[in-house]
Amino acid sequence: MPRIAISGHRGLPQATAALIEAELKRAFDDATDVIGLSCLADGADQIFARAVVEVGGRLEVVVPAQKYREGLPPEAWREYDALISRADRVHQLDFVESTSEAHMAASVFMLDQADHLFAVWDGKPARGFGGTADVVAEARSRGMAVRVVWPEGAERD
Repeated sequence: MPRIAISGHRGLPQATAALIEAELKRAFDDATDVIGLSCLADGADQIFARAVVEVGGRLEVVVPAQKYREGLPPEAWREYDALISRADRVHQLDFVESTSEAHMAASVFMLDQADHLFAVWDGKPARGFGGTADVVAEARSRGMAVRVVWPEGAERD
């Protein structure tokens, strides 16, 4: 059973989110059984987690810090709560504050548990420590398979 971690951009424009959702659903077309690992941040993480659940896969959530949910935009809380309630397993890291260090530690934890990484990534450098580019670099340094998901027409702010 493949174990796939997600890393990707947050705050995606609605049109880009729709393109990414369609691409991720296509990626799971051939999946008969999959475990998805996600931190459930707004954007790519939640889109990926929904796709995993919709294909009947198992969802494992990695919560980077005790105050993680509060650090997400309030409009993402409902989806976060709905998805975490569907998780087969929740991993809580020891951080209290939701910092970039906690987020990178969560990404490294997911990579430790995964066979593959799906990266919703525009190919540009990270905007801060622990960004998608950093996670992709870490996965590649381990020799892990990385599938970049950035459909034609996708944009970031």
